[in-house]
Amino acid sequence: MQDLENLKTAALQAGKIALGYFDKNYKTWDKEAGAGPVTEADLEIDDFLKTFLLNCEPQYGWLSEETEDGSSRLTKSKLFIVDPIDGTRSFIAGNETWAHSLAVVENGIPMAAVIYLPKMDLLYTAEVGKGAFLNGDKISVSKNCELKDAEILTKKSIFKENIWKSSDPALFRQRYRPSLAYRLALVAEGRFDAMIALGRSWEWDICAGHLLVSEAGGSVTTNFGGKIVYNSKAGSSKGIIAGNPSIHKSVTNELNL
Repeated sequence: MQDLENLKTAALQAGKIALGYFDKNYKTWDKEAGAGPVTEADLEIDDFLKTFLLNCEPQYGWLSEETEDGSSRLTKSKLFIVDPIDGTRSFIAGNETWAHSLAVVENGIPMAAVIYLPKMDLLYTAEVGKGAFLNGDKISVSKNCELKDAEILTKKSIFKENIWKSSDPALFRQRYRPSLAYRLALVAEGRFDAMIALGRSWEWDICAGHLLVSEAGGSVTTNFGGKIVYNSKAGSSKGIIAGNPSIHKSVTNELNL
């Protein structure tokens, strides 16, 4: 599929641009309304991705964290959904766990996806109906069936909120990685059993990872167990739960939302 090849080419070039900034002096500032930090690297990569990918497929729509959104994408059956740098805080801090997250969506469904972590040399790819891969090797979700033994990527605050039917503090083992895209990729790889992100989840953070998990044999829904449809007017979903089917079912059953 040409879309996947275009995404891979774009992601690898984005990595070169990002590494040209990494651990150097560059401008950073905070977005309005507490939307987090942004850097010169984010904007240069966004500009490159938009130019390169829309040159490949001029008829596609565009949704990116670093591009001002508009309504024109809603008229498109296919579009690119990208996050130039997912985990900008990690990038600024000089850590390795930041990623480029790129996807193609058709009629609300992810069709091709790439998540690339340049500093860790990890290239995750997926294409609908063809499986998920890490550096060319096929990957699959974990086989663990017991929630009490599960390692789940989510914020520590998950246990501070009155959202679980059980009050057992050992409901599962909580772990965390700052990049949402990387969390989803780790679930697809089977290194963790699930991930949970409550509240609003931006499409550019989760779209590529959604396809990775589903193509690796996992289940992906909103917090309420509903289907996530991309290229929505809001550009976000009501949270996301992704994991192997057994743990995903256990988590959704235990939630008291």
